[in-house]
Amino acid sequence: MAPDATVLYERRAPLARITMNRPEYRNAQNSAMTYALDRAFYRAADDDEVKVIVLAGAGEHFSAGHDIGTPRRDAHLPFERRAGLWWDHSDKEGAEQRFARESEVYLGMCRRWRELPKPVLASVQGACVAGGLMLAWVCDLIVASEDAFFADPVVRMGIPGVEYFAHPWVMPPRVAKEFLYTGDRMSARRAYEVGMVNHLVPRTELAAATDTLAGRVARMPRMGLALAKRAVNQAEDLQGLHAGLDSVFGLHHLAHAHNAETSADPLGGMDVRAMKDA
Repeated sequence: MAPDATVLYERRAPLARITMNRPEYRNAQNSAMTYALDRAFYRAADDDEVKVIVLAGAGEHFSAGHDIGTPRRDAHLPFERRAGLWWDHSDKEGAEQRFARESEVYLGMCRRWRELPKPVLASVQGACVAGGLMLAWVCDLIVASEDAFFADPVVRMGIPGVEYFAHPWVMPPRVAKEFLYTGDRMSARRAYEVGMVNHLVPRTELAAATDTLAGRVARMPRMGLALAKRAVNQAEDLQGLHAGLDSVFGLHHLAHAHNAETSADPLGGMDVRAMKDA
């Protein structure tokens, strides 16, 4: 991909590195980035020389979440739908518009990436916030730098959590409740202690440590890895993950609709500055 692309793709068989590339906006995810990530994951899945995928973020931060205020915010624009059969959102209004779009670019995309039959490792530094959590959580393993932090502050918007609501599966339920109730940052050390992160390393060693782990995984047979991944994913689904995601996605959109009726907008009047100040 072009050097100025929203997402960069580098293959060094047996690894493929996919890098979010909006460092000036802390890799905030607009639709263009989301669809570029989808194309990159497809590319890695189709390449027989690639056995393991690494997802990373350029610059100081992994991802500050969904784009709610950069100059290239594009939530109103149509894109070719790939993750579901909901219709185009761009000429719709109200809850129909938001539900159709988010069914595609958030819940639908994340579910499909989770099912990619090759191991995916997240390489996380700096901020991993809200929508950034969703990207890290669909990965099979997470390697984090010691200065990384995690947060889902959307309860400040009156919303129960991000669209891919994996909180009670990636951390103990009481930890998940505190994480949501306070909106506080969880340090990389704490994330490691509760089992959300596999390895914790100095920032300067993050890329090398992630590649080393990916290389160890890549030595396993491809079919064995695919089946092991499917086995664990199925176990999570039997524990309620799939149904839980559907249930909370509905609550998420109830919150948007409530906000739209009772406040300035579906985000409860919160914007980038307000969230940063909070």
